[in-house]
Amino acid sequence: MKTSATFYHAGCPVCLEAESAVVNYLDRAKVDLEIVHLGTAKARVAEAEKAGVKSVPALVIGGQVLHLNFGADLAVLK
Repeated sequence: MKTSATFYHAGCPVCLEAESAVVNYLDRAKVDLEIVHLGTAKARVAEAEKAGVKSVPALVIGGQVLHLNFGADLAVLK
C-alpha cells in the first residue's frame, strides 16, 4: 500500500529546487506524491494550513509536516 504525500510550494527558486529533490529521491513505488503550487492553487492554501504547513516548500507525509528550507511564509500566499 502506498503512502500519500503532498508537496506544497510557491514556485520560487528555493521551492523548485526542493521539488526537484523530493521528486528525484522519493520512491514513487511506495509514495503517491501530489505536487501543489500554492501560487496558482490559492484555494488550497487553507488545506495546507490545516495540515500544519507554516512555510513553503513543505512536504506533508504520514500526517507529518516537513518544512524544507524557506521560500515563503504561508501567510504571504493568502
